[in-house]
Amino acid sequence: MGQDVTGIWRGHFRSVGNRTFELLFGEEDRYKVEIQLDQRSKQFNGVTYSYKTTVFYGKATCSGAVNIKTKKVIIEELKIVELRIAGGSACIMTYFLQYSKSGDEEFLEGTYTSINTSDSSNCGRGTVFLRKVVTSDFYKEPFLVKREKEKAAIKKAPVIAKNNNKPASSTTRANTVKKPVTPAVTSKPTNKPSATPSNSTAKKTIPPKTIPPKTTSTPKPTVKKLPSTDPNKTNTVKVVPLDSIKKIEKRLVITPKVMLTRENELVKTIATGSTEITINLYDNGTIDNDTVSVYLDKKLVVTKQRLTEKPISIKFELDENNMFHELVMVAENLGEIPPNTSLMVVKAGAKQYEVRITSNEQKNAVVIFKYEKGQ
Repeated sequence: MGQDVTGIWRGHFRSVGNRTFELLFGEEDRYKVEIQLDQRSKQFNGVTYSYKTTVFYGKATCSGAVNIKTKKVIIEELKIVELRIAGGSACIMTYFLQYSKSGDEEFLEGTYTSINTSDSSNCGRGTVFLRKVVTSDFYKEPFLVKREKEKAAIKKAPVIAKNNNKPASSTTRANTVKKPVTPAVTSKPTNKPSATPSNSTAKKTIPPKTIPPKTTSTPKPTVKKLPSTDPNKTNTVKVVPLDSIKKIEKRLVITPKVMLTRENELVKTIATGSTEITINLYDNGTIDNDTVSVYLDKKLVVTKQRLTEKPISIKFELDENNMFHELVMVAENLGEIPPNTSLMVVKAGAKQYEVRITSNEQKNAVVIFKYEKGQ
């Protein structure tokens, strides 16, 4: 996988046939979920949080494993440790997920099954979509705090010590001494680079190789060292890798206010093998001055445009290096006949999809596009 799944994963799951949840919220309702994991080798432990408004909240311990070759992840809830529910009994879940990465974004997506904790009867099944995030909606579990300290300690460990602990390589001395040289020279190195490398001078020709680690062992510039508003730290910007700056800029862009203050509801996930995607947006039904804005990967691509019988067109590309795109439809008003409704016609290669979207001033509509080669 290149990296483990340690960290915080947040997203949602939709239930299909979960009797307990259906009684509370209705069929195919959407629940938020957060999972914190600590992976060691191919195994991991952690906790899961499932919640919806104030009528349902559950926290459970979990364990699981990662298949390095297939990037498949299984997570099994073990025991419910916290529960608030308005009637009914609790269910524990098993997640069957697929890991994927698009740029800096990491995803776990798949399905789940569940059983009732009281009688082990079938509780239902559904779909899951998770994205790796930095912060928790609750608090960072102690095992993650401990893991971060371990990583920080490894970064701070001096790299030079490993080189200095090795006795100045006898093999290199042997190789250099084998060459015909003049008898021993004084302990002070001569001005000529070809001076005879006796045992004493050999030790003096090796240290330059140990000097570079002092400069390379300081890749300490992190995001926290980039406060551009601090005039005393302007010099640190010069040492920050360009990739780190791009990552910081990206994180600053992906927090539009309208997506933080409203619920973002996943309407559909479209998997396609086509690299070119064309989206046409129309008013769905009576043209009543519905106005929308559209964000593609958290960037504004359509600004307060009125939906009519003429399409609003958006084009973008999918490929193996950029496998996911997230399109968010934001209602700027509700038109003359609430709610704000639209028809999205998606053209992906030879295939066409129609998605009917409803959004309002409390909820945005989300459509995920996923590239799957050969689809």
